[in-house]
Amino acid sequence: MGADTMDEAARALSRFGLGGTADQDRPANPGGWLESQFKLYQPRPSALAAAPGTAAMIELLRDARDDRRERKGQNQADSPQMQEKDDNLPGPFRPLRDAYVEAAGLRTSAALSSAAPFIERLVHFWSNHFAVSIDKAAVLGLAGPFEFEAIRPHVLGSFTDLLSAAERHPAMLLYLDQAESIGPDSPLGSRTARRGKQRGLNENLAREILELHTLGVRTGYSQEDVTEFARALTGWTVGGLAKQAALRGPGPQFWFAAPIHQPGARTIMGKRYPQSGEAQARAVLSDLAVHPATARHIATKLARHFAADDPPPALVAKLERTFLATKGDLLALYHVLIEAPEVWSGAAKFRNPWDWTLAALRACGIKSVPGKSAATTLQQLGQAIWKPGSPAGYDDTAPGWAGPDALVRRVEVAQRLAQRMGGAIDARALAPRLLGGALSDTTVQALQRAESGEQALALLLSSPEMMRR
Repeated sequence: MGADTMDEAARALSRFGLGGTADQDRPANPGGWLESQFKLYQPRPSALAAAPGTAAMIELLRDARDDRRERKGQNQADSPQMQEKDDNLPGPFRPLRDAYVEAAGLRTSAALSSAAPFIERLVHFWSNHFAVSIDKAAVLGLAGPFEFEAIRPHVLGSFTDLLSAAERHPAMLLYLDQAESIGPDSPLGSRTARRGKQRGLNENLAREILELHTLGVRTGYSQEDVTEFARALTGWTVGGLAKQAALRGPGPQFWFAAPIHQPGARTIMGKRYPQSGEAQARAVLSDLAVHPATARHIATKLARHFAADDPPPALVAKLERTFLATKGDLLALYHVLIEAPEVWSGAAKFRNPWDWTLAALRACGIKSVPGKSAATTLQQLGQAIWKPGSPAGYDDTAPGWAGPDALVRRVEVAQRLAQRMGGAIDARALAPRLLGGALSDTTVQALQRAESGEQALALLLSSPEMMRR
C-alpha cells in the first residue's frame, strides 16, 4: 500500500476513529466529522451503565484478602509447598476475575457502539498512558473502574485534572504500591521503628509519575527528587482496606491517612513545597502537569500515536506550544491533531491488536461482545486488556506488533469471525466502503477469487490494508 493512497475519509475513520462500518457513510467532511464528536461523546454511555464502580470492587478486594488470610491460617501446619499451592488458588479472587472479564466486555462494547469513535480512541490512548495492570491481583477488579471513572470523565478536559484523577485512583495506588508507602518519621512510621519493625517508603508511584506520566525519562530530575516526591506522596492510600481505623478511612475510596505522612517541607526540582498533608503532593502534581518537559513528552506521544512511529518534529513542536499556551487544555491539543497535515498524509500506522480487533468487529457490524470473548481474543493476540507488561503501557510502534506469529494469530481470529458471520456480509462491496483509495488491486483480486463469502470476509479482515490505519 502506498503512503499517499489512503484518502482523508479513510484516515478519519481508521486513524482517528476505530474503523468504518458497513452502514456508515464515509464522511464527506472528515475534519468536521471529527470535530462533531466532541459533543457526541458520552463519559458514561449506556454500554457502561451496568459497570460496578470502584467502591464495590474495593469491597470485593477486601473480602478476597480476608478469605486468603483465613486460608493461610488454616494451612499453618501444612508444608511450604502446600501453603504455596493454596495461596495460588483462584477462589478468593474469582469474583474480581469475573468483574474484570465483565468490564473488558463492556469496554469493547462501548467502543463498538459509540457515536464518537475518535474520543473513544483518546480514552484508550490515555488509559495506556496511565497504565495499570491486572498482573497484580489487587488491580483485577479495579482496572475497569479506573478507565471508566478516572480517564473517561476527564478525556476532554485539562491534563491537570486527568493527571490528578489517575494518580489518586485506588487502581494506581495499589498497582504501584503507594498504598503501602509509609513516611519513616510519620507517627506510625516512628512507632513501628521503635518496635524494631521496618515499614518504609515506596518510590514506585513517584518515579513513574515523573518518568512516564509527566516529564519523561531523563528530563532533569534526580534520584533525590524521586525520593522527595515519594515522601510528599506518603499518606495517599486506599480507604476500606487497612486494619487500623486511622488508615482505613470512611470507606472504599482514595483516602489521605495523616498518620503515615512524612512531615516537613519538600524540595523537588529546585522548588520548595511547604504545604502540609495531602496538599503537598497535590501542589507537586499541579506543577508537573504544566511543566515544559511534560508538554514535550505528551506532544511526542500524541504525535507518535496519530501521525507516525517516528513523530514528525514540526507536529511535536506545535503540540508542545499549544500545551504550554493553554496549560494543558486537551481539547486544544486534539484540534491541533485534526488540523495537522502530518496526520492526513504520510505512511500508515500499523494497527495494534486492540485497534485491529475493533476495526474487524466494526466492519462486521458487531456492536457488543461478551466479556469472555473480548478478554480471550485480546489475550490470544498478545494485547490482553488492561494487562501491559510494565507501567509504561503497551508499545505504540509497529515493531511491537508486526511479527509473523502475531499476524498468524490475527488470521485465525479473522477466520473465526468470518465463520460466525456465515456469509451474511458481501466483503467485495464492503472493502471500498471501509478502505477507499487504500484498497489495493491485489486485495480486490483476492476477494474476487474467494471461493465463498465467508472466505472473502476472512481475506478482507486479514488483508494488509486492514492491518493499517
